Amino acid sequence: MCIRDRTLPDPSTDIGAAVEVALAACDEADAISLASFRRAIAIEAKPDATFVTEVDTAVERAMRERITTRFPEHGLVGEEYGEALSESGRRWIVDPIDGTHNYMRGVPVYATLLALEVEGALAVGVVSAPALHRRWFSWAGGGAWAVETVPGGWDRGSAMRLSVSDVDSLDEASVVYSSYPSIVDSGWAPGFGRLLGKVWRDRGLGDFYGYMLVAEGAAEVMVETELKVWDLAGPRAVMEHAGARVTDISGGGDMPAHGVLATNGRLHQTILDELSRA
Repeated sequence: MCIRDRTLPDPSTDIGAAVEVALAACDEADAISLASFRRAIAIEAKPDATFVTEVDTAVERAMRERITTRFPEHGLVGEEYGEALSESGRRWIVDPIDGTHNYMRGVPVYATLLALEVEGALAVGVVSAPALHRRWFSWAGGGAWAVETVPGGWDRGSAMRLSVSDVDSLDEASVVYSSYPSIVDSGWAPGFGRLLGKVWRDRGLGDFYGYMLVAEGAAEVMVETELKVWDLAGPRAVMEHAGARVTDISGGGDMPAHGVLATNGRLHQTILDELSRA
């Protein structure tokens, strides 16, 4: 199925204006990050032992400017510049580069993540991976889509509507996870190890990409134990609008406190049972 201009939400509506700005902000972010990809850039260590590059900060500044110019009354939180509070009930959530370590090493698996939260519910989500020439986006009531990106934007004729898989047995399921050592450190290793022994296949693919495989129906399960609100909001919006179920790794919570379990929904309770079984 192809998406045309007429199938995007009307930009004169609230949701349409938000989608329009979100896609334009990610067009700009893609251009900034690609211009410096695999080139010498300034890098600094942060107090939490992660890294930030001059590109992270440049992307976030550009996105903040575009969003706040169009929606000055909205709140906004980003990884690099903190939170601007608002009483509007609307909050944008920005991760300028998810996969900074990949970006630093010239690995093309990185993305800009963006979401709009309305009264606590995710209304718009974008995950844009320009070095992979791929973008995923969604909005409430409009479903989730994947498109090919091109210089200056994206190819509407390439769009594919997303839907999670209908796999309902572990022996046919593909499991993706971010980092096995972090799963060990979190205390979930026994259940997770048992789970891996029952599924069809598993792969370690960190950051945004595993979530997008679930949204596309190419994998059934994604597990991650170390993340912040900006790491999850954009991918979660896309996944849920594609039919996925996303919870805390223990089965509850709005912003997972102990890690994330994202599935095609059909396998969710089975996975929770395997992870928690003594």
